[in-house]
Order: sequence, then C-alpha cells, then structure tokens
Amino acid sequence: MRLSVTSDLWWKNAVVYCLDIETFADGDGDGIGDFQGAIQHIDHLDTMGVTCVWLMPFFPTPDCDDGYDITDFYSVDPRLGTLGDFVEFMRVARDRGIRVIADLVVNHTSDRHPWFLDARSSRDSRHRDWYIWSDVPEPDDPKGIVFPDKETSLWELDEKTGQYYFHRFYRFQPDLNTSNPEVRDEIARILGFWMELGLSGFRVDAVPFLVEQVADDGGDKLPDPHEFFAGLRAFMNRRDGSAALLGEVNLPYDDLVKYFGNALGNEITMCFDFIGMQNMYLSLARGDARPLAAALRDRPRPPKDCHWATFVRNHDELTLDKLDDAERKEIFAAFGPDEAMQLYGRGLRRRLPTMLGGDQDRIKMVYSLLFSLPGTPVLFYGEEIGMGENPELEGRQAVRTPMQWTPHRNGGFSTADPSKIRNAMPSGDYGPENVNVSAQQRNPGSLLSWISRLIRHYRECPELAWGDYTVLDYTVLDGGADAVLAHRADADGQTVVAVHNFGEEEAEVEIVLDDLDSSTVLTDLLVDGTVKISGDGRARFGVGRYGCRWFRASTPETAPADSADAS
Repeated sequence: MRLSVTSDLWWKNAVVYCLDIETFADGDGDGIGDFQGAIQHIDHLDTMGVTCVWLMPFFPTPDCDDGYDITDFYSVDPRLGTLGDFVEFMRVARDRGIRVIADLVVNHTSDRHPWFLDARSSRDSRHRDWYIWSDVPEPDDPKGIVFPDKETSLWELDEKTGQYYFHRFYRFQPDLNTSNPEVRDEIARILGFWMELGLSGFRVDAVPFLVEQVADDGGDKLPDPHEFFAGLRAFMNRRDGSAALLGEVNLPYDDLVKYFGNALGNEITMCFDFIGMQNMYLSLARGDARPLAAALRDRPRPPKDCHWATFVRNHDELTLDKLDDAERKEIFAAFGPDEAMQLYGRGLRRRLPTMLGGDQDRIKMVYSLLFSLPGTPVLFYGEEIGMGENPELEGRQAVRTPMQWTPHRNGGFSTADPSKIRNAMPSGDYGPENVNVSAQQRNPGSLLSWISRLIRHYRECPELAWGDYTVLDYTVLDGGADAVLAHRADADGQTVVAVHNFGEEEAEVEIVLDDLDSSTVLTDLLVDGTVKISGDGRARFGVGRYGCRWFRASTPETAPADSADAS
C-alpha cells in the first residue's frame, strides 16, 4: 500500500502506548512521577516504535480515584508539573514524530470542583443544572453500580439542599448533566483548549455512561448520546481534521457499532474490542483458538474511516464481564484462582506475565497476536518488559506500580526515599532487579526486543491495519486439533497471513489460500524460512509450542530476503 494513503488516517496503523505521568518517571526526586521525568524517557518509546502516547489524567485532583476525580479541566496537577512542562513534553514528543492523546474524563467531576461546590450551595445557584438532581432517587440497578465494593447506590443525598445527586461511579464524583447546553459547550471548550496545546485526540472514558438516560428533577430526558458524540466529533474536525477519539465502549457488538456512528463513522474514531480481548483469554485458558476465532468472525466491520483498538489489558481490572459465568470461572481457575487476584467478581487484577507463569513463549505469542489482529494495538506501560503486579496494593492499584527502568533503587523510577513512593513495586521474580528496561535493552532475546520487532513488522505490513481480514480454515496434520488460529489480511492485491498456536504441542498445519497458487510463496517475517504454495492454494508448515508465524505472500522474485538467497 502507498504510504501517502495510509498516513492520512494515522490512527489506523498507530501503536498507542498508555502511561500515567504519576507512575512513569520522577524528574525532581519527590517520589511522584512528573512531566519532566517523562520527557527524559520519550526516546525509550521512540526506539521501541511507539507512534502515539495516551496520557492518563494529569489534571488537578484530590486523588481519591487515581486522578479521575478532577477539580480543574484546564490545568496540570502541581505534583506532576506545570502547563509549561506539559507543552515541553508535547514539543519533545512531536520532535520524535509521536502524537499525544489524553484522557477525556467529563462523565463527572470531583465533588470538590468549583462547579459542584457552587451547585450544592443552593437550588438556585448558577451551576445547579450542571449536575443531575432529584427529590426522590430513582430505583438503583445493582448491575449499574460500577464499584460494588465501595458503593451501594447511584444517588447521594446532599443535606444542605435536600436533593439527591446522581453518580455513576463513586459518591465523590457527581455526574455532569450533559443535557445542559452550557455543559456541552464547556466540554467543547475543554477539548479545544488542549488541542490548541497540541493534542491529537482524546481517549473517552466510559463512553456509554457519558450521556446518562436519567431523568432530572424537571422530568426531562437527556439527549441521544449519538447526537452528543456526533457534535463532539464535528467540533474536533473543525479544529483539526486529523484528531481522533478512542472510546472505552464495553458493550455487545450490536450496541457498540452505533458509537462509531453506524455507517457514517462520524462519532467515535476507534473503539476498544473488549469482546475479542475476553475471548482471547478464554482461548488461552483452554488452549483452544475457537473462542477468539468466533469473536473475530462475529465482530462487525467498522465504518471506512474508523477502526477497532486491540489490547491485552488496560489500566483497570481485566474485565471478563461479557463472558458467561462458566467461562469466567474457567479463566479465574487458570489465571486467578485466589480470590484476592479477582476484582468485583467480574475481572482480574493481574498482568499477563504472572497469569502465564512467566512462560516467555506463551507471552510472546500473545503480543504477536496483539500486533497481527485487525485493529490498532494499545500497550499499557510496562507491558513491553513484562512487568508484574503488586498484589499487596488495593484493587486496581495492583497493576499501577511505577515503571521499572533499572535494577537499582526504586527501579530507577525515583531518587526519593522508598517510603515516599505511593505504590510499592513488585518484589521477587517481577521486581525491578529482575525485570527492567536497561537490562532488556541489551538482550536481543528479551520481551522488549521482541515487542520492538513486532512493532517494526506491524508498521511494515499495512495490510494488517487496513486490509480485509478473514479467519482461515485449516487442517491439523499433527498436534492440537483446535489450538491454531490462522487469519489473512488483504489490501491492494497484497496478502499477509498470521498463524498462532494456543497449544503446548508443536502443530503441523495446512491452510488453503483461495486465489493463490504455486506462482506465489509465503515468506516468514519473524523467522527465516519460505513456504511453497501448491497449485490449489495449499500451504503446509509447522508452528511451535505457543508459536507464531507471520507470512507475506509474494512471487519468488519479489519475496523478502531469506537465508537461502545467500547461497
């Protein structure tokens, strides 16, 4: 494919890296990460091949919910730096060709935000209608309570004014009333402000909850959420036609595709594929590729200029809420048998390497999947080196430990006394003395080297991001009958085939590639070797234990170099 075409929609083959400024790197030695520290590590991301950084919230906050309870949408938390530091971070990232997006958390504010302080001062206050109030709270839906370990209701009584305010999340996070035109205008101003400072888009938190269908005390219903997102996207397009929205939309596929804007594609630019991710873990637990293959076959094709976002895990619990109870129990038994490893009865608070017992073959296979499945790959900081979690920390904090740069004090994250580090790092096999960036940079067999290699090949294969994909049928000649996932991506007459083995045994497989014949060969992009295709489009090859192979189909004269060519 021509790069002049693929560069127009940069997000379709981007490599997104999510980081929390507070836990990434401490530049001033106070034990808290900051923009100055992050600036010094941008070259790590550049060398790895990251093309887009996603910043978790960095706004002023009481920090009751890890920064998601915001008191000022137009500034930087003083612990993390200044607006000047933010601009410097943006400049250095841009110099390396890295775009930056940031969390857009406008579902709610902190209860200490000046808007809410004014709103609860009286029923006639200027910002009263910026929030959702009711004389009598609506009946609670237990399934709608996001944090059942902390909250028992979606409504909280404000004693001064005698009304209840709505909060989808914690009681200290009152929901904004996005039916109010003033609130919608303010949200647009927030986007515009940060876009003027260089952001290329936003990750939208909890999309289905941003426009709540809850009646206020006047009985009016909130607007259609799709009207809201179409307006938001139109505003962004007027400011910068290349800006993107990355949406956290954890819904069944039929409901989710509506947030793309259906066929128009005029709402959310990219949506996370939660269903595919959850079925991937079910396939891993069973050593059976069929659950993931079925999810990929069921997954709708997004509108032309939209895309799926794929991921192994994110900054929250590894949710398994779209699986049934029996399937969820299978994954718990395989990867989180201790109840302390689970969260809310619906997910896990572990990172991939610990769940897979440190099996490097299996871990590397999963990341090969991430970069070869159709969609934009999103990494959570520390995944590139195989960081583990600290089970001693509460809830989701277990996976939000500081980045491990070196084997030395505080893992090179900070020069502060260890007692000042908010989230203690893991110890033992996953402690910084055993898992860190500096050691893996020097080891060509490390996970960091592997992921850097996958990124390079992913960027060299635009078919994976732009092409039509097909889950292939195959025949297992030797090995686990249902352990292999094979799929192909086609674009502009070019074909890439990816094959992954979910099983412990080596497998000998045969695939059929319609429209290809003996005039074409398959050259492996990850290891040395070329596979011939028969006249009727059949190709036979082996895939190792938890193995992965990426093939490019081409004529022998145009095939990528192979060691046999040297002779």
